[in-house]
Amino acid sequence: MLPASRRPARRSRRALASLSVAAAVVAGAAACGSDAPGSGSAGSAEGAVVTSFYPVEFATQQITGGKVPVTVLTKPGAEPHDLELAPQDVGSMTQARLVIYSDGFQPAVDDAIGQVDPARVLDVADAAQLTLTVAEEEGHDHAGESESDHAAHSGDDPHFWLDPKRYAAVAQAIAARLGADDPANAATYTANAKAFVAKLDALDAEFAKGLASCDSKVVVTSHAAFGYLSQRYGLEQHGISGLSPEAEPSAAGLQEVSNLVRAEKVSTIFQETLVEPKFAQTVATSTGATLATLDPLEGITTESAGTDYFEVMRSNLAALQKGLGCK
Repeated sequence: MLPASRRPARRSRRALASLSVAAAVVAGAAACGSDAPGSGSAGSAEGAVVTSFYPVEFATQQITGGKVPVTVLTKPGAEPHDLELAPQDVGSMTQARLVIYSDGFQPAVDDAIGQVDPARVLDVADAAQLTLTVAEEEGHDHAGESESDHAAHSGDDPHFWLDPKRYAAVAQAIAARLGADDPANAATYTANAKAFVAKLDALDAEFAKGLASCDSKVVVTSHAAFGYLSQRYGLEQHGISGLSPEAEPSAAGLQEVSNLVRAEKVSTIFQETLVEPKFAQTVATSTGATLATLDPLEGITTESAGTDYFEVMRSNLAALQKGLGCK
């Protein structure tokens, strides 16, 4: 597990909400550990791989290929940063054959992981190499903010899956762990991971070619979720808010972004699914830019332009090509 100093800070209300996990875990574990019919003790919870949110779930499903059940803590359409775990969720974690998560992304999961046998936990953050730190945006007014609110504007970017190469490294780590825990199916996991990584390599090549020649390299987004994608393909991300989708920019911060949009002749502001669009709309209205959508793929929703990771990523590529004037 990564040290606390590497975890992106979240809004204070999230931290307070996650404190309820410790109180819930006793009841949840007791329910899942009972011998009552349907309690999950006869192979459902104990036999499942529990994942924290969509990109981890999707990679795990691709690798397991149906050999074991894979469940996810964050339901479709829910904002993963704001996840609150019910007692049965915590119970499923304590009973799972393996829990796969990324430390620092979801405070409630980070807290509940302490209740799980460490031998049944895989943290993929190290495999993802979370090396990109998003600095605090200049122009934000932090007067009156709590320490946690102030920190929410910056931290280590957790959005590794938006870079296909980092996502591939995570997939390989998942396959290696599944194979070590289940040697009888290790060859299947390895083969499935190889096929998945090949698809990610092809996607990476599409992005590299599609974004190689663009009129603009400046990507202005609702919040700073696209740092690794921008770094991989030579783009320059500017988040209207910081890493936290709830971190609201000040009037000075919005003016700073608007000035950047005019100076760089940015024609498109990218709003996101699961994030309130009002600040992106404000910048677009004040500068005459148009709005388009980039999906950070924290979860597949009815608003997503596709039914899985690859479809949505290709939709993101098309939106970037159009918004940046790529040839």
